[in-house]
Amino acid sequence: MEPYIRQAKYYETDQMGIIHHSNYIRWMEEARIDVLDQLGYPYRRFEEMGYMSPVLHAECDYKKSVRFGDEVKIIVSLQDFGKVKFTLRYDMYNMTEGGVLSASGTTTHCFLKKDGRPVMMNKEMKKFSETMEKLLGE
Repeated sequence: MEPYIRQAKYYETDQMGIIHHSNYIRWMEEARIDVLDQLGYPYRRFEEMGYMSPVLHAECDYKKSVRFGDEVKIIVSLQDFGKVKFTLRYDMYNMTEGGVLSASGTTTHCFLKKDGRPVMMNKEMKKFSETMEKLLGE
């Protein structure tokens, strides 16, 4: 998978001129959507199938500040994949500052049917599960 590349925007900064901590979580979401697109599973496809994928847990460790205009490379990897939930890891590198690790985080997700019932991915989303299992093995 290709890394997700983005440029830090001015509106994402705080009064100190650095990217506000909440934006890293947004960047993780952007990167997750990009990875799903790369895998051939755009998020809209899941919605059309009647599934939602809520965030069950999110965390981020902040290492080094990112500033307006900095180019950030986000590498997404699959950390865990089960029958009902999966966890992605995000490593965010500031390419403007020589590729220094600026933040790392994880998000855990599941899929729900529109009525709120959990989806057994290995049974109801077999091809997606196989794709994710291959990623886990890499």
